Amino acid sequence: MNTRTLACLTLLSASLAACSAYATRPTMVSEGMLTGGNGMTLYTFDRDTAGSGKSVCNGPCATNWPPLMAKADDVASGDYSIVTRDDGSKQWAYKGKPLYYWIKDQKPGDKTGDGVNNAWRIAKP
Repeated sequence: MNTRTLACLTLLSASLAACSAYATRPTMVSEGMLTGGNGMTLYTFDRDTAGSGKSVCNGPCATNWPPLMAKADDVASGDYSIVTRDDGSKQWAYKGKPLYYWIKDQKPGDKTGDGVNNAWRIAKP
């Protein structure tokens, strides 16, 4: 392999890695809060321990607070990590805190879950 081909392959590999990291960013920012790809507000749960790699919201809790799920081929980067749920599925976390939707939010911009049970907070960048 000549030097030019090697340089092109290296550049292509670096570009794909950068695109991959960008493509797996699981949230957007809207009005100072994190939202999912659907525009719905995301929340954190005070009982989750940042950096533990786990979510404590399972079973009925996860029915009311659906996790922001990660796909098997998603790659964590920067402030985003992936935690493993009790059932083995994967969930996105921001700065180590798992991210959730609130079932009672009906449309993008709703933020009715903020402060529920004095344990749920809007996720902010």
